Amino acid sequence: MRRVLTSFLIVPLAISTGGCATILNGTSQDVGFWSDPEGAIVEISTGQVCTTPCEFSMRRGDDLRVDFELEGFKPEFVYVQSRLGGSTFGNILAGGGIGAVIDGSNGASNHLYPRPVYIRLVPMGSDDEAVLLDEDGEFIATVAEHNAEVGEDVREGIEGQGLVERSADSD
Repeated sequence: MRRVLTSFLIVPLAISTGGCATILNGTSQDVGFWSDPEGAIVEISTGQVCTTPCEFSMRRGDDLRVDFELEGFKPEFVYVQSRLGGSTFGNILAGGGIGAVIDGSNGASNHLYPRPVYIRLVPMGSDDEAVLLDEDGEFIATVAEHNAEVGEDVREGIEGQGLVERSADSD
């Protein structure tokens, strides 16, 4: 009888406290938006607007489209993908199936990529391509390559979040 009573107390407690990633990471993360050159207007699919360099706290489970515009430079956009992080596997290994479900449903087990969203813009009239850079300013990929790789998944995520992506003619 005592075991049954203990089980009835422990299970609700485990459900209410959340998973490891929720506790350790939270459901949001800070994401920097940088451009080379600085001063680009950034518009995020969630509605935030800023001028680079800037930073927002973004939900880990949300896919994003980030548009960059700077006078004299080609307008560009970058897809930001919510990717599954290693904490999910830690939950499963530790026997925290409930924690894995909680972390998965609130996005805490995910991380946003790229982070920061750092783009080298291209002057109007140039044949060069815009590129993504890491936090040290090192080349990751062209924006076109990155968007082609993650675009379908991110567009589905944006649609699933009930957000409307900018029209195709702005691509």
